[in-house]
Amino acid sequence: MSNSNFSEQINAGYSCSGEHIILGAAILNGEAIADTQIKIPLKTINRHGLIAGATGTGKTKTIQVLSEQLSQNGIPVLMMDIKGDFSGIAAQGEEKPFITERHAKIGIPYQAKAFPVELMTLSEQNGVRLRATVSEFGPVLFSRILDLNDTQGGVVAVIFKYCDDNKIPLLDLKDFKKVLQYATEEGKDEFEQNYGRISTSSTGSILRKVIELEQQGADVFFGELSFDIDDLMRIDENGNGYVNIIRLTDIQDKPKLFSTFMLSLLAEIYQKMPEIGDSGRPELVVFIDEAHLIFDQASKTLLDQIETIVKLIRSKGIGVYFITQNPTDVPSGVLAQLGLKIQHALRAFTANDRKAIKMTAENYPLSDFYKTEDVITQLGIGEAFVTALNEKGIPTPLAACMMRAPMSRMDILTEAEIASINNNSKLVKKYNQEIDSESAYEILNKKIEQATAQAQEQEETQAEEKRKKSEPSTAEVIGKSVTKVVTSASFIRGVFGILTKMFKK
Repeated sequence: MSNSNFSEQINAGYSCSGEHIILGAAILNGEAIADTQIKIPLKTINRHGLIAGATGTGKTKTIQVLSEQLSQNGIPVLMMDIKGDFSGIAAQGEEKPFITERHAKIGIPYQAKAFPVELMTLSEQNGVRLRATVSEFGPVLFSRILDLNDTQGGVVAVIFKYCDDNKIPLLDLKDFKKVLQYATEEGKDEFEQNYGRISTSSTGSILRKVIELEQQGADVFFGELSFDIDDLMRIDENGNGYVNIIRLTDIQDKPKLFSTFMLSLLAEIYQKMPEIGDSGRPELVVFIDEAHLIFDQASKTLLDQIETIVKLIRSKGIGVYFITQNPTDVPSGVLAQLGLKIQHALRAFTANDRKAIKMTAENYPLSDFYKTEDVITQLGIGEAFVTALNEKGIPTPLAACMMRAPMSRMDILTEAEIASINNNSKLVKKYNQEIDSESAYEILNKKIEQATAQAQEQEETQAEEKRKKSEPSTAEVIGKSVTKVVTSASFIRGVFGILTKMFKK
């Protein structure tokens, strides 16, 4: 087919009458066609998406372009940055010759621009500290994160119920461990009377799971001050949405903490955000880099929970985008929910690679212009296959796209620039204070101390009473003394009487 037929089909498939973002221009036979812009309607951005491709093919820059376009349209972004190479979006880019050449090909003028950024952290890194309390997770989610069986999950439910009934705050992991210990030791009778007997083998298994979570750094995450999701929805004075970057470079080897945080955050957003249905634009877009780290280590129950949230959260105006090397890294149940797919090049070095490429190609619409299986290995850096949903929710034709260049810096910030952002951040001042409120750990320790003191006092009282019973009273002592005196006098009189009689004789 001719170039005109190609342009006609692409323009018809990617036309937008409402608000939209522009990714770049379509490619045919290795050349960008300037009059075929790839437009994505804002109203379908909350249908979620996938950005995939081999290392070095341009995935990070694609996320940067998407985030910039969203921010520029007043839509906040949350970016989970595993590799630490996304912070440059806070600094203005620089137009270099290769950028000028690229934008001339795709027919889009280049503009250098910086975007408002908040740097966040789950650990001790500099940035806005993100925390959540154990209570906020609830027994079901907390059990799923720990990968507990039904019996152990029942014990967790009892622990939460006890704390609710007795108005005992359950804030951090030391609180949970304390209640767990109390249920089978000092408070065993109290629990058995009100909630039934709790097996020590179950609590031992749960404790080991909690310790495993602690070893991945979750003791830093659980606690106060809980992060308010409203602080992810901020717009700056120029109408740009904030790009919230969670720096996760130090937890790459802690997938359980990563998946714990991600799932809790999505659940919190889902619970707190109102239903908006199919509105004209999303409220927030979440990018999850290195998504395979979640799915590789997740239990079946955790995967089911992720799939459920992804299905439901779009009605709250939230779009979730998974970034990984190969689409097969994402479970099919989740993959089926993703409306926008951006596939960068894959490399066929082995037989397994070729099988994976064939499977990947089958996930995309058939095309009259591309042999997908072949082209997917020939895409250059900053080029990708794109398929999306148009304004009516209908899948667009498959298009190879030459992506526009980021308007912001295509490199990371310096330590001085990072420090400057944090020093000027209102959220750092709000969330980085250390808070250790009285909670289950302190309350139960006091309760145990009081019970120990009462028991000791009772023992001392009983010992005193026993001692008193074993000692003679004052009357008894006097009585015995009088008896002794009388007895002695009688004895003496008897002796003297005998002696008198003897002398008389």
